[in-house]
Amino acid sequence: QLQLVESGGGLVQAGGSLRLSCAASGRALGPYAMGWFRQTPGKEREFVARIRWNSGSTYYRDSVKGRFTISRDNAKNTVDLQMNSLNPEDTAVYYCAATARVAITTAASEYDYWGQGTQVTVSS
Repeated sequence: QLQLVESGGGLVQAGGSLRLSCAASGRALGPYAMGWFRQTPGKEREFVARIRWNSGSTYYRDSVKGRFTISRDNAKNTVDLQMNSLNPEDTAVYYCAATARVAITTAASEYDYWGQGTQVTVSS
């Protein structure tokens, strides 16, 4: 079983930065793609970014391109999300997830493992 634990959320002013980290344990990550999702009350969980563990290839939702960067650390078994130029619309609970599916997928239903989430609040 793959366990995921997020950290790094908090409160930041608009224009500021935060770095989220997801620590993975329980399985080797080679076969997986790791994703970040976010969710606000009353809305469905939405895709933010994805990285293929072996190749390092990345994919982002349009609204975060140029502001967010997803990366992985093979030695630490972590996946980070560097978030810059934050705005209030980025406020959400952010979740780390993993999928063994090869094709690029942005659907939450196609991710098999999830962390507990970390709150990010951006004040105006």
